[in-house]
Amino acid sequence: MLAEIITIGDEILIGQVVDTNSAFIGKELNKIGISVYQITSIQDERVHMLNAFKEASERVDVVIITGGLGPTKDDITKHTLCEFFNDELVENARVLAHVEELFAKYISNTPISDINRMQALVPSKAEVLHNANGTAPGMLIRQGNVTFISMPGVPFEMKHLMTKSVIPKLTAYYKRPHIIHRTVVTYGMGESAIAKKIEAWEDALPKNIKLAYLPNLGKVRLRLSGKGVNYSELATAMDAEIGKLYPLIKDIVFGLEDDQSIEELVAKMLTDKSLSLSTAESFTGGKIAEKITSIPGASKYFKGSVVSYATETKINVLKVPVKLVEDYSVVSAEVAVAMAKGAKKLMKTDFAIATTGNAGPTKGDSKADVGTVFIAIDGPESQIVQKFQMGSTRERVVEKSVNKAFELLQKEILKM
Repeated sequence: MLAEIITIGDEILIGQVVDTNSAFIGKELNKIGISVYQITSIQDERVHMLNAFKEASERVDVVIITGGLGPTKDDITKHTLCEFFNDELVENARVLAHVEELFAKYISNTPISDINRMQALVPSKAEVLHNANGTAPGMLIRQGNVTFISMPGVPFEMKHLMTKSVIPKLTAYYKRPHIIHRTVVTYGMGESAIAKKIEAWEDALPKNIKLAYLPNLGKVRLRLSGKGVNYSELATAMDAEIGKLYPLIKDIVFGLEDDQSIEELVAKMLTDKSLSLSTAESFTGGKIAEKITSIPGASKYFKGSVVSYATETKINVLKVPVKLVEDYSVVSAEVAVAMAKGAKKLMKTDFAIATTGNAGPTKGDSKADVGTVFIAIDGPESQIVQKFQMGSTRERVVEKSVNKAFELLQKEILKM
């Protein structure tokens, strides 16, 4: 069973607004066994919209439209839907009452206008979907075997409509297959190397189970997608394939994506063992600390961070000896170790992570090549430092290094 998502708005096409709605809608549809065949972004323009509606209706079972439902003249979705379905707009009393109630409760200092009341106009053939969070209602229209659903483009309004109205109605109306995804997260090996390592396993996958490689900075996700009519049989088959995969990549596998992220796992390990952590970051600019503090309860183990971007901060705050910098340069194993020791001593923690490197595009205070990175971990019983070459793109260098820092810390905690 297939669906197409159509997002309407010039603001999306010119990059002024990022389309997060399609990602959310796609995930929700996938949960109930509906595959997204295509995502289309179009202008607020009548002919463009009519063509998109016609083309979508010829290739999918469900067409989901977002955007263009506001009260202003550039919002023409309802009028265009009427033209497409040979319909007319009629006033819906329940929608009008809701709009008036919203204005009375939340916008009392602004009198409701005729333009706002026009939000209650809907195609006569449409089933109205109540929008509890806004004035623009959702609409469902069936034509033959195809269901059209129109929702506002405001994300929090769309999400509420999608989960509370759209999904239940689609679930009740259509008989759908089951779709299951299992995503294995790996660290420390590139996409092509993994593909070669698991080639025989991949070639032997059942026809209803597909593998996708999803490389990211410092990690590769392996997503298995299965489709079938019997959920328990499909889940058993998926788990069996995961069981065959794990021994092949046991040295690089982190776990399933549905499980905790690596920073969440590290957080749990530190909390369970009553251990504390600090960071001293140079080129990563606080990104490690940002990931740590994004997890609720981080104050139980995380004591703080020094973003020692400048060489003098490493010397004055972390007490890195000037001679180390002069002898080895600021991008060196020796300075990384000294930074970790300095942070650990300053904040009185069990563990400290330190990063120093050259993320580019210029070399800064060191002659080290762009992409050269040193990551040090100073723990209760030992210290480690490793050198990496993370590439030549600044964003890539930083993100890969952040992931690698958590990976190294996890391994050190496991030694205890």
